[in-house]
Amino acid sequence: MLIEDPVLLKQWHPVCLSVDLTDSPKAVEVLGVKIAVFRTAYGVHALKDLCIHRGVPLSLGKVVDDGIVCAYHGWTYDRCGKCTRIPSMPKNRAIPAKARTNSYFCTEEFGFIWVCIKQPQDEKPMIGGGKLNSPDFTKVHMGPYKLNAAGPRVIENFLDVSHLMFVHEGLLGDSEFPEISDYQVHQKNGVLVSDEIEVYQPDPDGRGHGVQSQYTYKVYNPLCAAFTKKISNTNEFFQLFLIVLPVNEQQSTAFMVMERNYALEEGDQVFVEFQDLLIEQDRAIVENQKPELLPLDLQAELHLNCDRMSIAYRKLLKETGITFGTA
Repeated sequence: MLIEDPVLLKQWHPVCLSVDLTDSPKAVEVLGVKIAVFRTAYGVHALKDLCIHRGVPLSLGKVVDDGIVCAYHGWTYDRCGKCTRIPSMPKNRAIPAKARTNSYFCTEEFGFIWVCIKQPQDEKPMIGGGKLNSPDFTKVHMGPYKLNAAGPRVIENFLDVSHLMFVHEGLLGDSEFPEISDYQVHQKNGVLVSDEIEVYQPDPDGRGHGVQSQYTYKVYNPLCAAFTKKISNTNEFFQLFLIVLPVNEQQSTAFMVMERNYALEEGDQVFVEFQDLLIEQDRAIVENQKPELLPLDLQAELHLNCDRMSIAYRKLLKETGITFGTA
């Protein structure tokens, strides 16, 4: 069932990696809507995952001559959702006008397939400032990670610097050094940006080296955030983007893109496997938080100065009018 969120219905959401959409349709879900995405010579497309005839998912079918063919009775739909062929009908009989399924906005950017349910607020999807094609950085896609938690909970966990010393102890933090220096959060051109926050990290990227890191967190929209990490006394730079697909109120899919200017000789798998480990550590937290929906009333939970990024995020959600995943 469609989740009627006034903000997220007009935003682009990543539904899968580009490399995962091959010659066959793929079933995805966005805000409670079951969708079939598929490729043709015209690009990528998204239709409601339902044949109007007998309710079989179109994602079970196949792509033939730039149309999607239902696996049950061979009804064929074009990229706009109009039925163009019903094999069982006599050739001289017109196809009923109601023989169609809903279509949605669909595009391909940054190595992802994106879907928007209603008229998009932005012409194209953006990740951060939209500069992921810079040749100065090595880029690695991570995920998708399926989580039984609402999107805002996943984003807020990502923004929580004081959990590093406990959930990711021995990797991103050390419980012997849990203190977080005071910092502020600013809004710059609609983006939430934290001051630099210094954190000691025993093994921050899976290479086994302890470092002193400076984190800067950013929130670009309700379900897209990032942090940059600089390593003290070096020119090493690391940036991690998190974009969360709102599958439904209980489920999310997290996609990540990492940029770095160091360890260029290392294979991507080292960093992917490290992030896989971190996600499993986070999973135990976000899938068990109560309440499941993120409280926007700041009096509902106790907050400290180290939670300023989370506080700013909750205020942003309230100001933008988002209803999905919040209470």
